[in-house]
Amino acid sequence: MKKYEILAPAGDIEKLKTAFYFGADACYFAGKKWGLRAFSENFADDELKQYIEYAHSLGRKAYITVNIQAHNSDFEGLGDYFVYLEKIGADAVIISDAGVMSLCREVAPNLPIHLSTQACASNKYAAKFWADAGAKRIILARELSIEEIKEIREFLPDEVELEAFVHGAMCISYSGRCLLSNYLTGRDSNRGACVQACRWEYYITEKSRADKGSEEKYQIQQDERSTYILNSKDLCMVNYLDKLIDAGVISFKIEGRMKSPYYVANVVNTYRRALDDLLRDPQHFVRDPNRIVELEKCSHRRFTTGFFLGEGDAEYSGSSLPISTYDYIASVLSKTDGQGFAEIEMRNRFKVGDTLEILSPTDTFNKTFVVEEMYNDEGIRVDDALLVQQKLRLKCPFNLNPGDILRKKKEN
Repeated sequence: MKKYEILAPAGDIEKLKTAFYFGADACYFAGKKWGLRAFSENFADDELKQYIEYAHSLGRKAYITVNIQAHNSDFEGLGDYFVYLEKIGADAVIISDAGVMSLCREVAPNLPIHLSTQACASNKYAAKFWADAGAKRIILARELSIEEIKEIREFLPDEVELEAFVHGAMCISYSGRCLLSNYLTGRDSNRGACVQACRWEYYITEKSRADKGSEEKYQIQQDERSTYILNSKDLCMVNYLDKLIDAGVISFKIEGRMKSPYYVANVVNTYRRALDDLLRDPQHFVRDPNRIVELEKCSHRRFTTGFFLGEGDAEYSGSSLPISTYDYIASVLSKTDGQGFAEIEMRNRFKVGDTLEILSPTDTFNKTFVVEEMYNDEGIRVDDALLVQQKLRLKCPFNLNPGDILRKKKEN
């Protein structure tokens, strides 16, 4: 049986541990240079070694992003970096640039290469070219349909794997090759410094009026008839993993190295459970609306299936404003003790009498309880948790575990 993979983002150490706790088979993350998320905390060289070893101790994998569109100056020290990644056991490097790939093969021949989606492999001939150049896995362009993916799979050698993004933010430009950030701020979106200028609000002017001195501007905004033209909805394929497997995809990638640990936990947990359902009983995998309800509990934009299903969901743009139905209340730091208390770290305000819901990879998932008692480090009763990141002892009727998350439904 093929080994299918939930692949999660890890912008920092907390997100990496969260992703693995909630069931990711692999994480992708970056060092301090050469990755496309320069504003993530990312990992120093010694941390890369430490957390690659941590992933391996769990039987999981670690892929390191080296996926900038490189300029001449970017190659200084890059060869040594590849040698180091090979030495510390990185399971693969994610590369978009032909020159970077060539250097990697030369100096670290045993380091597997995954072709980044930034390389825009949108046809079978390009995919075959990159496979012949040394890519062990092709991370497909987001602009492909299921049928196109099938054709690519049939055209490639069996040992070359296919990976596809299944969830998260999408770029308005082909496979993320946007210059809007460069033009407006001087921050290079293709070298890790994108400011997501597509999420900003814009105005338009009419040329003939402007030529006559008019300063009249028209805001581009969303209503029942139109949408923000520069904003993509969030990709969501949780109910179509069976179609992707049929097309030959083995790795299901979640976007979001800049998102919160709660986002990582919620999305990984949902996709883990969906994939397990599918593999357990492929004949009865259903398009369960409860999976969408679950994904709506963390920050997201309206969902789309993107290009995968053809013209059935052709409206890709939508509001830039993220929404969610639940708030992240606390992280659980310890197991529930014999008196029914667990140590938690507060993230958002809550109080005695509130109903909290448990996000967990265990069977306590989505169980709810009413807050009755909680105490601070000095043993003083707290009725209203106001201090961000305050550690509290909280009474809970269910078994909590370190890594679980508590959340609360938003009030209308």
